[in-house]
Amino acid sequence: MACYFYILHSLSKDKYYVGHTCEDLEERLRKHNSNHRGYTGPANDWKLAYKEQFPCKEEAYKREREVKSWKSRKKIEML
Repeated sequence: MACYFYILHSLSKDKYYVGHTCEDLEERLRKHNSNHRGYTGPANDWKLAYKEQFPCKEEAYKREREVKSWKSRKKIEML
């Protein structure tokens, strides 16, 4: 089963969301764009900006934590 580290961008919020999943990416994006509680809930214009594929959830999560630790929009945009 393939797992992904991914970055979403919302034009209306001008924000990035960093996450990981072992779901189909299109389905995960659909969930982010549905009206729900949480960081991505208020906006429905999230687009996939970047992705990396990993063989297991642990590696995808490790990459998510690494990128989040940067705390840098500029570095995220360089990906």
